[in-house]
Amino acid sequence: MENKNLIIIAVVIVAIVVILGAIFATGMLNKTEKGPTTSFSNAFMEGAFTGDVKLANNSSDFMQSYEDSQHAITYNVSTVDNSTALMDIYYVQGVSNPEHRTFNGNDWNIYFTQAIQGNDTNKKLSIIICQCQHEKQGYLVYMIIDSKTDLNVSLNAFGEPYKSYVEPLLESLTLKESSNVPAINDQFGLSESDFAKQMDLVHQYKAGNASALQGEGK
Repeated sequence: MENKNLIIIAVVIVAIVVILGAIFATGMLNKTEKGPTTSFSNAFMEGAFTGDVKLANNSSDFMQSYEDSQHAITYNVSTVDNSTALMDIYYVQGVSNPEHRTFNGNDWNIYFTQAIQGNDTNKKLSIIICQCQHEKQGYLVYMIIDSKTDLNVSLNAFGEPYKSYVEPLLESLTLKESSNVPAINDQFGLSESDFAKQMDLVHQYKAGNASALQGEGK
């Protein structure tokens, strides 16, 4: 009788091992290890955020905002015709030296920066900007981390915000080709010719002519 019980126990153990092996092989435990994800879809991209993320602003077809209240994170996603021009403008403001990554055939430039929250110098927003430009349409993802976050904020490709939140998001994204994509010059309230003139100055500045922008905005 004792041998029979041992045989039954052995069979049960083997069955459990087989089941666990199948679970690991199919990746079913990954959701538990990484925590919950939140799927989203709009007119220009779809994918999944890490964590419990809610839609916060859906007033525009080409710009949406999502919030992770648990970790004090805001995600802004948008599309314009020329996202590269926008990043050139950010360069003038000190945002430079991106990391370069490719996910699902999409080439992303990933920037790490900070900004003051309101007028309080003790409150800084940590920001990760992801930019991808296709032939006729650019895509932007901003991860904005509030100063009261519980994340271990390290603004580089090896930090928790990027590895645990941004990279999984970019890996999940499908970028959609849209019609009537907003023109970047319209976002600045400029005509195409006036915007082109401003961008010429920006490109001169990037090329090393530091005086190109002197007197602008006065």
